[in-house]
Amino acid sequence: MKMIPTAERYWLKNAHVPWSVLSLNDSTVTAKQTREGLCSVALEIADGNILQILPADSCDTEETPTVNLRGGQVWPCFVDMHTHLDKGHIWERSPNPDGTFASALEVVKMNSQKDWQAEDVYRRMEFGIKCSYAHGTQAIRTHIDSFWEQGEISLDVFKTLQKEWAGRVTLQAVSLVTLDYYQTPEGVALADQIAELGGILGGVAYMHPDLDTQLDVIFSLAKKRGLNLDFHTDENGDPNSICLQKVAEAALRHEFTGQIVCGHCCSLAVQEPEVVEKTLDLVQQAGIGIVSLPMCNLYLQDRKPNTTPRWRGVTLLNELKQHGIAVTVASDNCRDPFYGFGDHDVLEVFTQSVRIAHLDIPYGDWPCAVTKTAADLMGLPDVGRIGLGLPADLIVFKGRSFSELLSRPQHDRIVLRNGKPIDTTLPNYAELDD
Repeated sequence: MKMIPTAERYWLKNAHVPWSVLSLNDSTVTAKQTREGLCSVALEIADGNILQILPADSCDTEETPTVNLRGGQVWPCFVDMHTHLDKGHIWERSPNPDGTFASALEVVKMNSQKDWQAEDVYRRMEFGIKCSYAHGTQAIRTHIDSFWEQGEISLDVFKTLQKEWAGRVTLQAVSLVTLDYYQTPEGVALADQIAELGGILGGVAYMHPDLDTQLDVIFSLAKKRGLNLDFHTDENGDPNSICLQKVAEAALRHEFTGQIVCGHCCSLAVQEPEVVEKTLDLVQQAGIGIVSLPMCNLYLQDRKPNTTPRWRGVTLLNELKQHGIAVTVASDNCRDPFYGFGDHDVLEVFTQSVRIAHLDIPYGDWPCAVTKTAADLMGLPDVGRIGLGLPADLIVFKGRSFSELLSRPQHDRIVLRNGKPIDTTLPNYAELDD
């Protein structure tokens, strides 16, 4: 692939762009599309912004430096809206002994009590952000374990990193505790801390006799402080786990107008059709967005010793979207006891999601699940899309079709920020050494 010119103004010619990430105008509507919904366009970049988007066969590039992509794809930078940067990269010192969810909880608890001081949390979180940035991610939402003193340590580290990475990666923090914590004075103080930080109030919802009361408390705290909400719900294969339904009912009960996101929602895939239909109706009415974490859920769910898993652990992505519900996919955990792999590469997330959940034939607007839709749920209206006047925050791939794009890791991608290529060298794992 020809190098991006150093000029302040240049063309990316013969590019394939997913139609769903384009902010369309009359010119690009007429752009030739492939059978997979990739538009053949030319993009003019000037002073770091997208100046023109034209059909590939109608642009005049003779007097301006030009890169002929020969059908290679151009995407907006990624949005990774559900991660756990504070847990990341502890696998070597704290592996999961049997790969189960219960063991992951216990191992993380022991490790955090022993090792999660500010220097350690900073080093691992920064490493994850470096990986994300090099792969082409522009915005990250991270859930942060926020019980007791650990919350103070990790949220302070987050604030430091948020300032240091401003202008390169937008970082959002979500408090992560069990919902009963908000019924304590410490939980109320945490809500105040999240409000001061400009973060999102969050927690893990479990089926519990007091779940409705717990939800009422967190919704009231969020309304009073003008905070959005982000829950972990139903990360299990129990058909009786209906926390997503309970969250939707609470949202309607409180007439909540903020943005709500629910992650995982695995049990939805093993419930009876009438339960699913009721839940989807409520979620749609409440305006809740869903984020699925296919790689982590595939790793943890239905894991038993010496037994092949019988289900994929992934929620009903297609059914949710067909119900008019915003659906995204994201990285979740990375090289920790909840998921022993990963490199903070959202292209890998998208690739594996397509394979696991059959998001192909047709691909439709599924590219939005890691770009535009995710950005909208994070309240970032100018991120995750390609449009006139928007910053040229783009990823250039050699892959011309989806098959080419998703069959190789695309390690030779070019990441543009404000129209300029960045260094995509990944950090060395040795940076994590003591």
